[in-house]
Amino acid sequence: MYGIKDAIDFSTIKKVLVIKLRHHGDVLLTSPVFQVLKNHHPHTQIDALVYEDTQEMLTLHPAINQVHTIDRNWKKLGVSGQLNKELEILKQLKSEGYGLVIHLTEHWRGVIITRYIQARYSVCAKYSRRASGLTGWFWKKSFTHHYPLPQKPRHTVEAHLDALRRVGIIPSQLERSLTLVPGNDADSFREEMLQEHSIVDYILIHPTSRWLFKCWENRKFAALIDKLYEDISEKNIKIIITAAPANNELKMMEEILENCAAEIINLSGKLNLKQLAAFIEKARLFIGVDSVPMHMAAAFNTPCISLFGPSGDLQWAPWSDNSMVITSNHTCRPCGLDGCASSKISDCLTSITVDEVLSACKTMLEQNPQ
Repeated sequence: MYGIKDAIDFSTIKKVLVIKLRHHGDVLLTSPVFQVLKNHHPHTQIDALVYEDTQEMLTLHPAINQVHTIDRNWKKLGVSGQLNKELEILKQLKSEGYGLVIHLTEHWRGVIITRYIQARYSVCAKYSRRASGLTGWFWKKSFTHHYPLPQKPRHTVEAHLDALRRVGIIPSQLERSLTLVPGNDADSFREEMLQEHSIVDYILIHPTSRWLFKCWENRKFAALIDKLYEDISEKNIKIIITAAPANNELKMMEEILENCAAEIINLSGKLNLKQLAAFIEKARLFIGVDSVPMHMAAAFNTPCISLFGPSGDLQWAPWSDNSMVITSNHTCRPCGLDGCASSKISDCLTSITVDEVLSACKTMLEQNPQ
């Protein structure tokens, strides 16, 4: 069997730092990296570095020792204030004595951290934007191991795991699942809320995304909720809807609810991330768009229906076999644009019909009886 000539000897590595300075869903999709690394080298202490507002995607992960954070609001402290905070985290990370740094984005901050803490080994992908000139040379020299990014679309989970493959760890099919732990407090909160509303079985619908161009039309979500309610009301299945507390998402929910006749439990803006995860974990079915709640559903293997438009489902689809992606056959997708001609409205999403999604819901419910 072929091996990697410069694979890392992990018997010499005691501590590993994984850096992922991106959004919530991106961070959750790194969770298999920690578990695979711990499975293969249980003696290692594995830490994470993420943005502070995304840390709940990884806290309580059984393979993670501690989660270091960077606050995006440091920039509000002024130049000297931000610099002091940056130096504090650099010193803290260097004091840990990491033997390996895994940098999972093309963020320059990861390069600075890698160079400052002087880990014996470091690994990062080869990014085209970091390949030429003096900056390309500086980037390349900052890491001991590099790996190529595939030219064809590859799911983000596999792209993250490529960092481990590059240093000699080959994950098995059985250890590539996502890990998300809501925690006892979130579980207790969910049970109290379900008891308060006399809910035994429920479908959770999260129609919103921080990126509006990923969202289906409000009137169609309202129509879907009403039709779905007609089918399930006699089966003692309730409908819970959720959304983030952001004003634009709450406004979307108001418009959806104004057009709904169904009885709905509205928890929009009322849940933190761990509580939302707890509700998704026990849902009979999750319905949503390309956003972090969809990835949460995949982490729990909750039956999941996701609507995709301009974003790429090959890279971002639910990482679960118990899911169904609904999209259109527009030849221009996925384009990654902020709506057609940056209009915030994506034809590939608006062309999806209510009946298509309703049919998918019925199929998933039949395949996943209580």
